Amino acid sequence: MSNPDFDLDLQSAEQEMDFSDGERILLGVLDGTTPIEERVEAIDHGNVLVLAIEGDLNELASDLAPAVKKRGGNLVHFRKFLIISPPDFEIDTSEL
Repeated sequence: MSNPDFDLDLQSAEQEMDFSDGERILLGVLDGTTPIEERVEAIDHGNVLVLAIEGDLNELASDLAPAVKKRGGNLVHFRKFLIISPPDFEIDTSEL
């Protein structure tokens, strides 16, 4: 059930979170145009990626997912987004 009045302000949420220097939440699009190395480098630097999926997730993440998993990172598909976090940043899915 969707709520049209629901407004998620990720920028404000990010400002309230306690990150080490250089760590942040990166919003982007998973459409095959950004090199996998760039995504993996962002994870290696401790960033969390929230990527809007534009296309077939299995095809778009076929090389990215193993690279993230190899580093101990986490991936969660939630609605039309792929959320990727570094190894020390747990994604809690218990409310889903």
